[in-house]
Amino acid sequence: MGGRPGLERAGVVAVIALLTAATGCSGGAPRDAGPHATSAGSPASPSGTGAAQSGVGKAPSGAGTAPAGTAGPVPSAGGSAGQAQGNAAAAPPGAAAAGSAVLIGAGDIATCEGSADDRTAALVAAQPGTVFTLGDNAYPDGTAADFQRCYGPGWGRFRGRTRPAPGNHEYHVAGAAPYFAYFGRAAGPRGRGYYSYNVGGWHVVVLNTNCGAVAGGCRTGSPQQRWLRADLAASGARCTVAIVHHPLFTSVARHPPDTATRPLVRTLYAAGAELLLAGHNHTYERFAPQDADGRSDPARGIRAFVVGTGGAPLHTFGRRAAHSQVRNDRTFGVLKLTLSAGAYRWQFLAVPGSHFTDSGGGTCH
Repeated sequence: MGGRPGLERAGVVAVIALLTAATGCSGGAPRDAGPHATSAGSPASPSGTGAAQSGVGKAPSGAGTAPAGTAGPVPSAGGSAGQAQGNAAAAPPGAAAAGSAVLIGAGDIATCEGSADDRTAALVAAQPGTVFTLGDNAYPDGTAADFQRCYGPGWGRFRGRTRPAPGNHEYHVAGAAPYFAYFGRAAGPRGRGYYSYNVGGWHVVVLNTNCGAVAGGCRTGSPQQRWLRADLAASGARCTVAIVHHPLFTSVARHPPDTATRPLVRTLYAAGAELLLAGHNHTYERFAPQDADGRSDPARGIRAFVVGTGGAPLHTFGRRAAHSQVRNDRTFGVLKLTLSAGAYRWQFLAVPGSHFTDSGGGTCH
């Protein structure tokens, strides 16, 4: 327009003021108060298996360096209490509220025989925050060569902001030695595989659910269970998220619920932990809050996720497990958690071309 832009803008402002007074609207956008998800029958994403790479590893993707995330937190002691209830609006991709922190990751990740892990790595590269892994990081055997050739070119770009968990494939080599060598201090004390850290006011515990490989196993009274109980008791954090490889809650028959981990989950539940993230089954599944024995507990229960969608070939579901709310066995992607004071939001980020999504939130106990 030409001539008198100042007068025209003033006229627009006056009209808006009259309309606002007449309708009583505040101008705020409506809040989305519930989680969103598509069913397991959503259109499948490309398989991502790609062409075999004849054991020579992957070329770097050239996606550049990842955005600066949170500084790598030092393993520490800690605990929590919580009440997962209600649903908060999901944040748009890449967004984090002021004063919040982001955890982003998945399990069952890197293989030199496919490209799905490179596609999930691209999702991580576009997000800030601390990267978690849920085990089985480098296929097929967690060797030094597997980490170098398969994990390194994709997810290895985020090693400086990654806090990993060990899976059973890491233990194809005695003591998971290449895993501890690759991640170094970020993986906690060498040979132990369990540790904790704090991020954004939340306490994060990483457990070693390779119960036959870790000293004392996962039973009540084991060194790991005693450490976990003391760690949670010492924490001053209100909110806690636990990261493991083997799920206690899952609908996949290929790897049924790992009941050997129940003593650890009972310890988490007794301390009021909010969230439990697992891999091992190459699917995405979210459960309603429940106790360690699988009983519904909306007030104090742990909300469990299985996120084995980092890049390895996907599994298929069997009969739906109790309290399973959302599940998908066709889509690669990562889980983004936005953690704030007393609350959390989750969002499943799918690789491009996929149509599945899941998002929602809750409050701490």
